[in-house]
Amino acid sequence: MRAFVLLLLLGLVATSAIAVVLTRHQHREAFIALSKAENERDELNIEFGRLQIEQATWSETNRVEQIATSKLGMKFPEGADVVVVQP
Repeated sequence: MRAFVLLLLLGLVATSAIAVVLTRHQHREAFIALSKAENERDELNIEFGRLQIEQATWSETNRVEQIATSKLGMKFPEGADVVVVQP
């Protein structure tokens, strides 16, 4: 009977050790996935900042005015060309 209890306890200890190893392995895999996701998030935030700067540059009023006058031939209307419409 004593040998049976000893074998049973030995089996439980071995099972517990295997469970600990598996749990640690899953934890490491989850941590690696989290690190990759954080790196990707950081890269996307940097790219978003670059795109915001680019958008601000392209929509700058001086640039828009320069393109309107040089490429599209647009100009401000003369005083005689302005018509005020009142409701």
